[in-house]
Amino acid sequence: MEDVQKHQAEIAMPIDRVGVKGLKVPLVVRERDSGIQHTVAQVSLAVDLPAEFKGTHMSRFLEALEHWSGELDYHSFRTLLDDIVGRLQARNAHARFVFPYFLRRRSPVSGTVGVMDYTCRVDGLLENGKLTFTLGADVPVMTVCPCSKAISDEGAHSQRAEVRILTRYTGLLWLEDLIEIGEKAGSCPVYSLLKREDEKFVTETAFAHPTFVEDVVRAAADGLASHPQVTWYKVEVESFESIHNHSAFAVIESGK
Repeated sequence: MEDVQKHQAEIAMPIDRVGVKGLKVPLVVRERDSGIQHTVAQVSLAVDLPAEFKGTHMSRFLEALEHWSGELDYHSFRTLLDDIVGRLQARNAHARFVFPYFLRRRSPVSGTVGVMDYTCRVDGLLENGKLTFTLGADVPVMTVCPCSKAISDEGAHSQRAEVRILTRYTGLLWLEDLIEIGEKAGSCPVYSLLKREDEKFVTETAFAHPTFVEDVVRAAADGLASHPQVTWYKVEVESFESIHNHSAFAVIESGK
């Protein structure tokens, strides 16, 4: 049958990325302490398209994904991108996986176990045969405003914030490492399940460690800069302000 995609484009202009997004697939992720975890990822796949071609072959992205192992690590990701490049006769390929990662966390006093979910992501760009692999995690924390605490006779405003971490690295880097760095940066971690004694501890701990959004982003960046495997990082902190109708944010990006 006629291959319309290979026809000459009406406007001879190269396309940086063209592909599919919104795919959902089962995913196997390695855990640091207890083996593997099964989750579900939302996926986007793309390639570059030269100026002379009218279109790409969208079905071939699905074929590559169907033949992929479904296990998330550096080498399997490289295999997927190599397959996409081959099937679509492209020079470059990009893949993004966004997925919930679950950890069972003990509350700080009662030791009650509850499941926390963290939105995590992997980006892979295979460009001229070189793979750039980026691993990230979004980590919720609690913050207490130092200014509010200093000027108030009673209490201070507090809120949840999100520490969004992206990294490139050598060797082996665990999602748990990124989550722990993010949690340590705030006034206090947050938990899915708290008894009264836990709630008292979390509240008092947070008020004993008030942090601006600037403090949180610096602490997270310092933790990433100190990690022996991390070669590049970008960290953004967004504070969902409880007494304003806007958020506050701060970003640090650096390569070691």
